[in-house]
Amino acid sequence: MEFGIFNGAYVPASMTDAEGPAAEVRRFKEEIEWVKAADRSGFKYLWATEHHFLEEYSHLSANESFLGYCAAITERIHLGSGIMNVTPPVNHPARVAERAAMLDILSDGRFELGMGRGSSTTEQAGFGITDPELTKAMFDETVPEIVKMWRPGIYPGFDGQFFTMPPRNVLPKPLTQPHPPLWVAAGSPSTFEKAARLGVGVLCFTTGLSEQLAPLIELYKREVVNADPVGEYINDNVMVTSSMLCLEDGNRARQLMGDARGNYHKSLLFRYLDTFPRPEGTPEWPELCDPYTQEEIALAVDMGEWAIGDPDECSRVVQRWTDVGADQLTFGMMSQEVPIDVIIEATELFGREVIPRFDTDPIHRTTRLRTQQLAAGSAV
Repeated sequence: MEFGIFNGAYVPASMTDAEGPAAEVRRFKEEIEWVKAADRSGFKYLWATEHHFLEEYSHLSANESFLGYCAAITERIHLGSGIMNVTPPVNHPARVAERAAMLDILSDGRFELGMGRGSSTTEQAGFGITDPELTKAMFDETVPEIVKMWRPGIYPGFDGQFFTMPPRNVLPKPLTQPHPPLWVAAGSPSTFEKAARLGVGVLCFTTGLSEQLAPLIELYKREVVNADPVGEYINDNVMVTSSMLCLEDGNRARQLMGDARGNYHKSLLFRYLDTFPRPEGTPEWPELCDPYTQEEIALAVDMGEWAIGDPDECSRVVQRWTDVGADQLTFGMMSQEVPIDVIIEATELFGREVIPRFDTDPIHRTTRLRTQQLAAGSAV
């Protein structure tokens, strides 16, 4: 099992009500401090989202800028876009190829391209996409072309339904050969199966339990061995997002999480991300989801949903995700209103006490998979 962090620049109203515009600036600085802590604590990946127009929920709209800065202040952690929107009205495919290659060079080969279609009609319509179903065809059209743009020499051009481009040499080319690892955001069985068919890793953004995701992970693992890769090699990887607060005093961790207003962030999620399934009984914004009780938090830990508690308690949760076949756990710790000094404390403790129990390989799984396939001559 490998581990990552998820950067989203959540700026809740409680911050802006108290600080005004300075809250947004503070939040980005806190995200950067967390990135540095994760890098020195043995986390192998950071994933920076791309969202647009989603007030409070996420102010991280230009992850290529954020990741470029992170490249300069980190040494080992891989820098992932979680995701970069590859629909042409939002990001032209050539610009995606250019940005990915530039980040790969500046990070000395540590960039990983997570792709998606956008998860909100607020975002999609803001860029003129009025039919969310079209984004599926946009994805299918653009991703193979991005891979072609990374190849040596002149890209031959394309005349498609959603973008047209004459022959051009798309520069720069990636440092990582033949290209950085490819991932896609997934939550439904059809998307897991599609990711496996394409030979790309899965970025699983979900609130589900390990038992609920186990069949999807099994489906992916069963199908990925027969992939027809859209890239030049297969990235057999499943990343799952979760919550973590690892402190020496497990009761303190659960109390802090109970005070962190996670229900407010959850309410914003269902306010904006209307392409996600909405559980029955979820209130309509501005009505809020019920606050988490201590009993609910304890149940989430016991059922393996959240790694909250002392190192032993967190390790038991990690083991449950390991048992269902996940390859990476990523934690969105700043999606709750936990003080940054506590987040740093928990990140460092998790790195000292939990990561060594599960991740003893100094090489990133994405790197090992790529190099093994290339060495064996099994890459496409």
